[in-house]
Amino acid sequence: MTGSAPDLAVDGAGVSDEEGSPEETGLSPQERRLVDLEQEGEIAADYIEGLLDIVDMDGDLDLDVEGGRAVVAVVGEKLDKLIGTGGEALEALEALQELTRLAVLQKTGTRSRLMLDVGGHRARRRVELRQVATAAAERAIERGKPETLAPMTPFERKVVHDVIAEIDGVHSESEGEEPSRRVVILLG
Repeated sequence: MTGSAPDLAVDGAGVSDEEGSPEETGLSPQERRLVDLEQEGEIAADYIEGLLDIVDMDGDLDLDVEGGRAVVAVVGEKLDKLIGTGGEALEALEALQELTRLAVLQKTGTRSRLMLDVGGHRARRRVELRQVATAAAERAIERGKPETLAPMTPFERKVVHDVIAEIDGVHSESEGEEPSRRVVILLG
C-alpha cells in the first residue's frame, strides 16, 4: 500500500487519545466532527489506494465532506474494471463502499457512513434517478394513482425520496424487503 493510516488509540466517541478532547484542542463539537470525517476520508483513501495497487489500476482520490458524511471519489480512466459495467456496477460499488467502511471501523472503532464513488458512477446514477423520480411523480399526478418503481438499493431510494420530497402533491414510501425493496410514490 502506498500510504498507511496512523494507529489510533480510540475512545468511545471515535476521537484518538493523541488528539485530546474537544476542550483540550479548542475545537467545537462541530469542528471536532469535521476533523473526524476528514480522518475517515483519509483512512478510506488509504484503503482504496491499496486496492488500486493490488489490481494495478490508476486513479486519483478526491476527499470531501458533504451532508455530514465523508465522501471519497476515485477519478480516472478505465475504472469500470474495478466495479463492472451496466447493472452490476452499483452492486459492486455498494460492496466496495461497505468494505471501505469496515476498513474505517477497524482503524477508528467507529462505524462510518462514508460515501464512495468510482469513476463518477454514483454521480451519474443520481442524475438518472432524479429524472426517473420526477417522471414517476408526474405520472402519479396525471393518472391520479400511486406509482411503484423498480427495486432499488438504499442509496437509490434515498435519492428518489429526496427528489419526491421537493415535489408538491406527492410523497413517497419504501415497501418490501431487500433486495426487492422499492419506492412507491403516493398522492398527497
